[in-house]
Amino acid sequence: MAKSFTHLLRAPESPVKLHKIASDAHPGVDSKDEALRKLPKLGARLADLQERLFAQSRGGTEPASKKLLLVLQGMDTSGKGGTVKHVAGVMDPGGLRITSFKSPTEEELSHDFLWRIRKALPTPGMVGVFDRSHYEDVLIVRVRDLVPREQWELRYGLINEFEQELADQGTTVVKCFLHIGRDTQKDRLLARLDDPTKLWKYNTNDVKERKLWPAYQDAYEAALSLTSTETAPWYVIPADRKWYRNYAITKLLIETLERIGPEWPPADYDVKTEKKRVLAS
Repeated sequence: MAKSFTHLLRAPESPVKLHKIASDAHPGVDSKDEALRKLPKLGARLADLQERLFAQSRGGTEPASKKLLLVLQGMDTSGKGGTVKHVAGVMDPGGLRITSFKSPTEEELSHDFLWRIRKALPTPGMVGVFDRSHYEDVLIVRVRDLVPREQWELRYGLINEFEQELADQGTTVVKCFLHIGRDTQKDRLLARLDDPTKLWKYNTNDVKERKLWPAYQDAYEAALSLTSTETAPWYVIPADRKWYRNYAITKLLIETLERIGPEWPPADYDVKTEKKRVLAS
């Protein structure tokens, strides 16, 4: 029996070593042609499951309180925006909430680091997507030495408690680390500079951040190792190949929603009576 994508891509239980995980791999699918051939049908299945989740929350039947949260993390150019466009893009926007977390505002800095995260959580029946997330507070904060070590070290435990709280309240969290190689990042940055339609995506700070690659890899390895739990495991998505990234995350979301098992809610009115009323109107 073939392994599920959740099994194939789940972060190792032992300390994560990213250099041992190929960023150009494509486990679970043999070729780009195969993935692209299957994606339309998978996209339709994902859209159907998402609509069922949304409809069920409005119909008041179990599991009406269920929600799904997709967390996307990765180095610059790893494809967080591309995932939102190509994977979340197939879903009904009425049941979708996308939040892109930037540098915190003064108001956000005046609260604890989870305050702005809580404000963006999906409500019952919704699929939420985080482009960056609460993990920035153990990543860039750590690498850039923005708060004392003793402060960010405590956050791993606080994150685990927070995600367990979400699970207890009916939220299934799918955390995807988009794993790209350093050479791939260089190629993508150069491609942006060579394309007038993508110059707006380039940030002159990207090169400064790129020089901190080893420190970011260490920070990601720590986050993946310390916060991949049974309740909210991490999935390492080889993301050098954009087609595989989209295929793998679509499959992960389908498998996750199938476990949640949303169904179309029954009508809370007499269908035959309503048909007669419509015909007579």
